[in-house]
Amino acid sequence: MSALTWTSAVPLASLAAWAWLLLGQGMFWRTDVRMPPAPGDGEPATWPSVAVVVPARDEAEVLPLTLPTLLSQDYPGHARILLVDDGSSDGTGALARELARRAPDGPPLTVLSPGDPEPGWTGKLWALRHGIAHARSGPQEPEFLLLTDADIAHEPDSLRRLVRGAVAQRLDLVSQMARLRVRTGWERLIVPAFVYFFAQLYPFRWVNNSGARTAAAAGGCALLRTEAAVRAGVPDSIRDAVIDDVTLGRAVKRSGGRIWLGLAERVSSVRPYVGLGPLWRMVSRSAYAQLLNNPLLLMGTVVGLVLVYVVPPVRACAGSPVGGAAWLVMTLSYVPMLRYYRQPLWLAPLLPVTAVLYLAMTVDSAVQHYRGRGAAWKGRTYS
Repeated sequence: MSALTWTSAVPLASLAAWAWLLLGQGMFWRTDVRMPPAPGDGEPATWPSVAVVVPARDEAEVLPLTLPTLLSQDYPGHARILLVDDGSSDGTGALARELARRAPDGPPLTVLSPGDPEPGWTGKLWALRHGIAHARSGPQEPEFLLLTDADIAHEPDSLRRLVRGAVAQRLDLVSQMARLRVRTGWERLIVPAFVYFFAQLYPFRWVNNSGARTAAAAGGCALLRTEAAVRAGVPDSIRDAVIDDVTLGRAVKRSGGRIWLGLAERVSSVRPYVGLGPLWRMVSRSAYAQLLNNPLLLMGTVVGLVLVYVVPPVRACAGSPVGGAAWLVMTLSYVPMLRYYRQPLWLAPLLPVTAVLYLAMTVDSAVQHYRGRGAAWKGRTYS
């Protein structure tokens, strides 16, 4: 193949890839998948009981911003909060008790300490196991379990809306992709793209289609029917999962459960990512696990990212109209996510820069894996 033919074929391949992504990948770029509507007034005749399970490891910095939002939930049914202090060294458990003392009218709070995880368990899932077991051991087993991270803040009607949607649509798992914090320059460049790429891998419409194989969930806010958790063997069946939210969605869907995933309107993360370093670690700790720790999948991902995200702007700057068309399609596909995050639209043409950063993070994730430091999080490393 001559150099001229090669330089013409590559931009065409990029444009074809974008045409397929835009039309054939579950409309991943749209941001209108929100809480499932409830018919009529949507109010259940009897509100089911809920146990809120919050795994927390060294979360004293964010807990004053998040736990009070759970303690002030406007939920008509019976609810209680189980905060699982996963070996914290910063007083997370004591702080949680103090925050609960200041909110005497909120749901009752219990702080649990499960000890170090047993071999074969990740820390978060070990904490969830302990919390779920405690919730089910009471005189009345809760009908639903709300699994929510310690950095997640909820609007007062968040739990009510989650339960209403699950009951009305007869869903076994309702999860929302919490709106992440976007304030600094690095957060603006990386965070909206994180959700954009996630939706590209797991199109929400495919996840929510009971006839499709695609399954995923958002671990920061997941309302799980207790019966479905028992049927799927959760969390024991996913105990070693580094990407626990996606694995949770798969387990529930494969066991016959109906799942729903969408973007959040009333749920947000308050965790700050100051500088590139924390954001880099957030992505790289699980990126290679996403590729099943497979070097062939890594090579394919590198080639694919270069073809889809790097070739169009490079060829456009070299004067290729086909490359320019591919870059334009890419830019337009990113606009809805920037609008969702209320960010300036001039960031859209910079998506190739962000993609290169994600590519570097993924390669670094593989390097750390082979150095024995993969999936490191708060002092723990998982093979």
